[in-house]
Amino acid sequence: MATTLIRNIKTLAGILPAGKMRLAGKEMAHIETIDNAWLLIEDGMIKDFGSADNTNILPDADNTIDAMQGTVLPSFCDSHTHIVYAGSREGEFVDKIQGLSYEEIARRGGGILNSADRLHELTEDELYEQAAERVREVMAKGTGCIEIKSGYGLNTDDELKMLRVIRRIKNTFPLVVRATFLGAHAVGRAFAGRQGEYVDHVISDMIPKVGAEQLADFVDVFCDRGFFTPEETARIMEAAAKYGMRPKIHGQELADSGGVEVAVAHDALSVDHLESMTDHDIELFLTAQTMPTALPGTSFFLNMPFAPARKMIEAGLPVAIASDYNPGSTPSGDMKFAISLACIKMRLMPAEAINAATINTSAAMGCSDIVGSITRGKIANLIITKPIPSIDFIPYAYTTPIISKVILRGEVQ
Repeated sequence: MATTLIRNIKTLAGILPAGKMRLAGKEMAHIETIDNAWLLIEDGMIKDFGSADNTNILPDADNTIDAMQGTVLPSFCDSHTHIVYAGSREGEFVDKIQGLSYEEIARRGGGILNSADRLHELTEDELYEQAAERVREVMAKGTGCIEIKSGYGLNTDDELKMLRVIRRIKNTFPLVVRATFLGAHAVGRAFAGRQGEYVDHVISDMIPKVGAEQLADFVDVFCDRGFFTPEETARIMEAAAKYGMRPKIHGQELADSGGVEVAVAHDALSVDHLESMTDHDIELFLTAQTMPTALPGTSFFLNMPFAPARKMIEAGLPVAIASDYNPGSTPSGDMKFAISLACIKMRLMPAEAINAATINTSAAMGCSDIVGSITRGKIANLIITKPIPSIDFIPYAYTTPIISKVILRGEVQ
């Protein structure tokens, strides 16, 4: 059994006991730490950790990493991304600067349909190479667990192509990867003006084929104004449940569209966006295990309201944050920046934002039993920072590179 000792750690942060799967309300304001710490990795897992103040002899190990007085944290987790896509959409960025809204761009044939057109022209290998570059980017920025959605195919063959690329990423990179089928991201061009028929196509053709190849862990639907209704969302979730796909829903981004209500009724793992959520939605979340997930990068890039994360925490809810990395509304997978935005724009304290980007966002993809905290027996997905004054420095220095080393499955990347 190969062992690695990380020594000379100024602060070990993000410690949780086994079995603690998420943090809610006031719990989110605390991060347990050990100063002058060490951590032992065995066969890619966190074996043990403690304070060097309490022992004169550190554990023996095959390899040693000197943290050089950096802080060690669990790697970031990112429960909402669309990083398998073809090309960029900076033209729409200019359209937004000139005043066009997300919905106006979509009505002109841009947005999701634009990405679907481009993706159709790429082979699976070409699509994989583009996505792999983005995976390497987010790994270098500290992400160790990621959910990736389809949804830029919008026909059966291209949705399957995307999901096969996600499977290749899972098999070739050391991150923990979860796949989500998002055939109901928009109505495909071939079904223009026939949304009901497109929903039938998703249910009768796409979902059985995705299920037959076991390509997706989750199912998602863009349940919002101008996209899919709660009734259509419910039909899709029920069809996908037959193949073991649990829902993760886009909801309450553009309007109060009933996304939270239908998601909670179907035991969704998360509802993501929530820029337009209501007090009624907060009450619904309090009755469920569904994770409210904010995407602050989207609000920043689209210049739209931010999800009321402060209000959610004060109501006693857990909150997760994710990047929403995609070519149209959030071309960034930088979770450190998402943490800063959560503090600056959503008024989260640094500890709350870091917990939202680690343990809670891992819970939003069903992974908090294996990643998201410093816990004995979890996968050793870790960040070692350069020397920093405190964990509050992480969101405060919002563009400063702080990462010294990224460790995934116990190996330095």
